[in-house]
Amino acid sequence: MTNGDSTKTNPSRLRLAVRALRSRNYRLFFVGQGISLVGTWMQRIAVSWMIYRLTGSAFLLGIVGFVGQIPTFLIAPYAGVLADRLNRHRVVVITQVLAMLQALVLAVLALTGAIEVWHILVLSVVLGLINGFDIPTRQSFVVEMVENREDLGNAIALNSFLVNGARLVGPSVAGILIATMGEGVCFLVNGLSYLAVIASLLMMALPPRRIAARNVSVLHDLREGAVYAFHSVPIRSVLLLLALVSLMGMPYVTLLPVFAKDILHGGPHTLGFLAGASGLGAVIGAFYLASRESVVGLVRLICLAAAFFGIGLLAFSFSTFFWLSCLTLMVVGFAMMTQMAGSNTILQTIVEEEKRGRVMSFYTMAFMGMAPFGSLLAGTLAGLIGAPWTLVVSGVACLLGALWFASRIPAMRKVIRPIYIEKGILPADDYGVSESR
Repeated sequence: MTNGDSTKTNPSRLRLAVRALRSRNYRLFFVGQGISLVGTWMQRIAVSWMIYRLTGSAFLLGIVGFVGQIPTFLIAPYAGVLADRLNRHRVVVITQVLAMLQALVLAVLALTGAIEVWHILVLSVVLGLINGFDIPTRQSFVVEMVENREDLGNAIALNSFLVNGARLVGPSVAGILIATMGEGVCFLVNGLSYLAVIASLLMMALPPRRIAARNVSVLHDLREGAVYAFHSVPIRSVLLLLALVSLMGMPYVTLLPVFAKDILHGGPHTLGFLAGASGLGAVIGAFYLASRESVVGLVRLICLAAAFFGIGLLAFSFSTFFWLSCLTLMVVGFAMMTQMAGSNTILQTIVEEEKRGRVMSFYTMAFMGMAPFGSLLAGTLAGLIGAPWTLVVSGVACLLGALWFASRIPAMRKVIRPIYIEKGILPADDYGVSESR
């Protein structure tokens, strides 16, 4: 075999990790979304810090998280039906414009000194409504941006890389800006950053998507999608584990200001570094997923990720040293991203195309929709037993969820195997060996 042939058959890990960027539309989205997400994370940190600075209440941190995310839980199923019926590209453009306006209103209120807690609550609800339509539609839209379907898993991992790369950069920049110029500047930067992703969406040249005419009600489509999703063992199991981790584990982000200020005795810089450490772990996890050659083995990986997520939360809850807290949050970030993106990839790989939007709406409900209940629960528990013990409860719950998911793996493989064989992902005689890696 020549050197040239060897290069073709054994591509570098970096080339594998970015192969979805061969698609022009996805490449445009990658750049625009990457810029916008840095602003998004800056706003998230600034909102949390402003609420805690104004009120000193861990409970109100939970309330803000709840009201900002509960609309997503309520709207996502309906939005999933629309994602299967409407032009996804057009819907995403509209939601990005509306999110930009929300950030700019928040910036004006903060920079003029007129902002009050109720303003933040109302605008958080508005953003939650926007995200309720945006997230399931945008998740379903990824498949239209990628020219080669075999690159879909890589595109999902790269999207997670973007989210968590921004999570690494955004909070660190936000911490500096909050300390020197105030939260309002973070809101302004976020508003302006939306221009990048809106421009990238408008520059895309997309082939027309065939949308079958539907003469049935939205409720019928919603019921059809729910029956399809929850009668599938792998889809149901992945969604339930993701919902549990989102409910019990993900709200650790809500309590980070408490750990930064009261446990580690720091300020906005400390909060930025804690969030950045979690983001760094997530970036590493995203690169690992993106560089994998196949989706085979993701079921087992999701189970391990949920377990390590729980272990990381337990370790972080007991830490009183800044460097150790950052290290444990890197583990938390790696595990969180691996489970979230791995779940997304499995669902997108095995779902029927005409039901993609609805299944991704259930994914949104499990991942984003359960978070408001988790934020409310975490804020309430933190007020009763303290933030550290709240995360102990969270970590134990994630470990129990991982054990349950492990018991479902054999049944899941029986369903996934023929789908992978049909799609050419897996040869008929190689599944057992590959999946056990």
